[in-house]
Amino acid sequence: MDDASRSAASGRRGQRLGRHHDAADVHDQRDVAGSRPGPPHLQRRRRNSGPLTAVSLRMIDTRFRSQLTARRAIAGMTLVELMVALAIGVFLMIGAVTVFMQGRTTFRITESVSRLQENARFALDVLEPDVRMAYHYGLTNVGANIEGRAGTTVPAGVPTTCGNTWVNDFERGIAATNGSSPWPWGGSCAASAGGAAAAADTLIVRRVSAEPVLAGRTAGTLYIQSNRSDKSQLFVGAALPGSPDPTTSQPFRVIANGYYVSTNNTSNLSTPGNTVPSLRMKTLVDGGAIQDREILPGVEDLQVQLGIDTSPPGTPGRGTIDRFVDPGDALLADPGFTNDARQILAMRLWLRLRAERTEGGFVDGTTYSYAGQNFGPFNDGYRRTVVSKTVYLRNANLR
Repeated sequence: MDDASRSAASGRRGQRLGRHHDAADVHDQRDVAGSRPGPPHLQRRRRNSGPLTAVSLRMIDTRFRSQLTARRAIAGMTLVELMVALAIGVFLMIGAVTVFMQGRTTFRITESVSRLQENARFALDVLEPDVRMAYHYGLTNVGANIEGRAGTTVPAGVPTTCGNTWVNDFERGIAATNGSSPWPWGGSCAASAGGAAAAADTLIVRRVSAEPVLAGRTAGTLYIQSNRSDKSQLFVGAALPGSPDPTTSQPFRVIANGYYVSTNNTSNLSTPGNTVPSLRMKTLVDGGAIQDREILPGVEDLQVQLGIDTSPPGTPGRGTIDRFVDPGDALLADPGFTNDARQILAMRLWLRLRAERTEGGFVDGTTYSYAGQNFGPFNDGYRRTVVSKTVYLRNANLR
């Protein structure tokens, strides 16, 4: 064999060896299959493809890596990854529950405080205008000028359910007691079921309607035929009295309201172990009856003080408040004190209100100081608030 033939044979053997080496390295089934006889069309394709290039190797490597990545994605999460995910989820859940509970607690506190404030405003809105109009008897504010008042000849039909003078003691347009034990109102005028709160004050306001009742008067209802310069007359029913002169006087409906605190309520709020107190009133209604009505549940205490003028008529300082005294103060019982609109100029009111239900996690350890007294601490779960108001009597000191 000549040199040229031997060189060509060596080249062919090297080419075949190179192809077998590449197939073993990349594990491509098409190249491995090329070492074995196959169909003629595949043999022609392999002969025409030539040796592997760098681009072909990169494509094969990329396809191999893609297959590995797909297998890894299908394999799922490891136990460590799963535990970390669970820990993060639990942490987020605890945070969400904590925020929810704190928000719920804040809402309950805000709702309880807001309800107390709303109830306090309502109670004062009931008391204030009534107290302000005390001693208003139509065209006069002088109770001593009204015939039929306590101590004079009383017309038939004046109710005595709460005592002989409870309705018509017009010289005392404001009357109060320091505490309600013993019960201060006589007759059959008992406190509502549960009784009155012993430490709470009582208050009576006597006056007449703001507008005259020129028509539509009803039988059994009390009226005052009010005169500006002469005697006025208390009468019962629709017919006007013969005196004073109807052309110079006008009829007004009598209003008498007595306020007290009951240890119970009629709003079905009390439950076993939770008796809800209430602010109540005895009121004179059309027809001459006296009814007991509930104003507001949740009121624990009512305290009052009277603002009085101790200066004699015609002296400097007359017409100004010198001091505030409790209803049981000895000065009010002094014979020299008129105890009417000439010397009682104002009234201070205090109301202590409590929530209708206990509040979990709350303990009321506050000492409440008002009206010259200390109340509490109660050390229970009821939230409380105290409100006060000074009311000046519009019809005081007009003489």
